[in-house]
Amino acid sequence: MAQQQTNGNGAADLSLDDSKKQGTRVFKKSSPNSKITCYLGKRDFIDYSDHIDPIVDHCCIDGVVLVDPEYVKDRKVYASVLAAFRYGREDLDVLGLTFRKDLFCSTQQIYPPIDDQKKSLTHLQQRLLRKLGPNAYPFYFEIPHNAPASVTLQPAAGDTGKPCGVDYELKTYVAETSEDKSHKRSSVRLAIRKLTYAPETPAPQPVIEAHKDFMMSPAPLHLECTLDKEMYYHGESINVNVVVTNNSNKTLRKIRISVKYKDFFFIFIFSEGFPITPCSNLTKVYSLTPLLANNKDKRGLALDGKLKHEDTNLASSTIIRTTTQKENLGIIVQYKVKVKLIVAMGGDLAVELPFTLTHPKPPPTPSPSRQLEFVPNQQNPDDQQAVDVPVDHNLIQLDTNFDNVGHDDDFIFEEFARIRLKGHESGHEDTEA
Repeated sequence: MAQQQTNGNGAADLSLDDSKKQGTRVFKKSSPNSKITCYLGKRDFIDYSDHIDPIVDHCCIDGVVLVDPEYVKDRKVYASVLAAFRYGREDLDVLGLTFRKDLFCSTQQIYPPIDDQKKSLTHLQQRLLRKLGPNAYPFYFEIPHNAPASVTLQPAAGDTGKPCGVDYELKTYVAETSEDKSHKRSSVRLAIRKLTYAPETPAPQPVIEAHKDFMMSPAPLHLECTLDKEMYYHGESINVNVVVTNNSNKTLRKIRISVKYKDFFFIFIFSEGFPITPCSNLTKVYSLTPLLANNKDKRGLALDGKLKHEDTNLASSTIIRTTTQKENLGIIVQYKVKVKLIVAMGGDLAVELPFTLTHPKPPPTPSPSRQLEFVPNQQNPDDQQAVDVPVDHNLIQLDTNFDNVGHDDDFIFEEFARIRLKGHESGHEDTEA
C-alpha cells in the first residue's frame, strides 16, 4: 500500500510499493510553440498569517522552466507573478478604461541565470533539474504578507469573460527586456491561488445580549446568543446557543438565523418550540452549515479564487493586519451570524455575532531537504549560459527503503490542458486553464 507524505514544497510525495507505478504530481504547461515549458509542484499557496509556506529561504512560489536555447538565442526568459483586482466585466472595458487594478507584481530573469539571484534549491527543484537536463532553470518568488488572498465573485449563469475578484497569474515569457510586451506564442500563463490560514489563537466565544421594550408591556423581551467558538473551518457546523426570555406581552412567531456576508445571507428558519407566548422562555442550540453547494446560483458570492477545472469553497475571512492598507486587499470578506426573532404585531429583535471562516491547518511538513552547493558546469566551461549543477556532499542515505534512482525521479506530469466550453464547436478557441 502506498503511503502519502508531503515534502518541503507541499507537493505530494508517495512512498511506493514494489510496482513503483506512482510518483510525485507535477503541473506542467508549455507555450503554444512548445519552446518553453513551466513546471509547478502545486497551484495553491497558503499564507499562514505569521509566515508563508515553510520552504527553503521562505520562497512561496517555486518551480522550473525548460528552455529551448536555439529558439531564445540572445533574448531572455522572464517569469512574473501578478495579483490583479478586477472590479468590472471585461465587456465594459471601453476607450482604454479598464476596471482592473494591479495589487502585486514581481518579475525576475530566469534565463540566462543571474548569479546574485541564485538560492538553495528545494527538493522538488533538485529532482526536476536532474530529470529535465541542463536546459532547465529554477525560479523563486516571495509573496509578502500584505498581498491579498485569491477571491472570485461568483458569476451569473450567462456571464462571459473573467469574473470579478482578485486573481494570481504566473507568466513565463521570452523577450528582450522585462518591460517588452510578451507574445502569446512564446509565453506560458498559469492560474494559481493564494489562500489564507488563520492559526488557532485563544479567543473568547462570541456572545451578545439585547432586549426590546414594548408599549404597555410589563417587562422587555430579552435575547442572548452565543457561538461555541470564534473560528470555524470550511464545511464545519456553526452551533448557535439561543436563550429567549419573553417577559413581554408579545408572542414570538419564529426565529430566523442566517450567516451574513455583506448583502448575502445563508438563511435558516426554525419554528420548533414556537410560538413563544408571553411569560415563556426558550433555550436551544441551532446548528448551521453554510455551503457553496447550496448557493451556486447566487451571483457575486465570494469564493476562494476558483480555478476553472477545480471545485472551490466560500471565501475565507480576510486577515487584516495593522500594517496593511485595506485598499490593497481588493475584496474584504467578513462573516457574521445574524439571529432575528419575528414578533407578532410588533418590531423584530435582531443581533449579530462575527466569526472567522478559514482553512484547517495543513499537516506538518518535514524540514526542507538539505542545501546543495552550486558548482560550474564541467561539460562546457566557456558556455556562460550553462546552468550550474547542484552537488550534494552528503552521500549517506539512512533510509534504506528510499529508492534514490527509481523513486526520486518518478513524476506524474499533469498538463495545464485547455478546457473546452460546453456547447462550443470544435473550431472555436478553447479557454485557458
